[in-house]
Amino acid sequence: KENKKRKRTEEAEKASEDQSSSVVQEPPIKAKKARKKELSKAEKELANRESALEQADEEEEQKLFQNKAKQKKKASHAVAKTVVNSDTGTAVKQQKEKKVDDEAVNRRTVFVGNLPVNCTVQVLKSLFKEYGPIKSIRFRSLVPAEDTSSKKLAAIKHKVHPNAKFVNAYIVFKEECDAVKALNKNGTEIATGFHIRVDIASKNNSHDNKRSVFLGNLSYDISDDAVREHFSVCGGVVAVRIVRDRNTGLGKGFGYVLFENKDAVHLALKLNESVLMGRKIRVKRCGDKWKAPQNSPHQSRAPKDRVDTTLKNKRCSIESFVGEKANPLKKSAKPKRLKTIPRNKAGKN
Repeated sequence: KENKKRKRTEEAEKASEDQSSSVVQEPPIKAKKARKKELSKAEKELANRESALEQADEEEEQKLFQNKAKQKKKASHAVAKTVVNSDTGTAVKQQKEKKVDDEAVNRRTVFVGNLPVNCTVQVLKSLFKEYGPIKSIRFRSLVPAEDTSSKKLAAIKHKVHPNAKFVNAYIVFKEECDAVKALNKNGTEIATGFHIRVDIASKNNSHDNKRSVFLGNLSYDISDDAVREHFSVCGGVVAVRIVRDRNTGLGKGFGYVLFENKDAVHLALKLNESVLMGRKIRVKRCGDKWKAPQNSPHQSRAPKDRVDTTLKNKRCSIESFVGEKANPLKKSAKPKRLKTIPRNKAGKN
């Protein structure tokens, strides 16, 4: 029992010694921590300098990276330009091919003008089928009855504006020679008051200005046949063309007349300022510019002296301007004063 008691006392002493040693060892650790804190304060400036240097290095790296990216973009743009140039070259070739194809189609296409509104595809086919097989027929210059509906719907449903009287059409033949033969129908009367105008739709087809006449100051609701009748006195009329608005179908106030011979043009010029549908029309050769009427001699004009002086004043510059010197006026003789007369004498007189 005594031995057990001794062991317990020894263990208790060891435990107390360990606790004391741990208590003694704590202060130096705190001292170390304090030293570390003191050292970090001293080295703050160095750390700041190092961080600034690191930031500068990072900025330089970013700049280099951006420059490389710009160079890559430039290279990609250059490649894209070359690709676009090649694409544009192919596009230009395709456009040229399309133009050639369009010209070939236009040579096979016939324009038919001054058709009545109630004209149909079957009527046109029956007229032109004798010249060759027809590929397609399409109507143009239709004025729909409602603004919301399109021209195609108006043509399909036959809902045309009641004031519209004229319609144009394009007929496409399978062969070019058939389109040339179809020109024989030019001037034929389809209905009462409707002489059709037939022409090839190709742009290369040049208009003969020597056999044609320009008309101005026409009525907006004039018809082709009214013009034909007015100029039929001059000679054979090949075609009448009145320029019209696409949306309304009304005339724009001018047009053209094509005659069979050049001699008819001289006679047509004599109809200048003749009355047609309540208007004095203007007739002149195609290609001649219209000259405004000259001022009448009764109008007052500024004398030549004034004109010359105004021109001289305009030509004179500000720097070279010299003011005129004023001449001093002569002293005018003062009027003599009337002599005062006394009242007594004045009364006697």
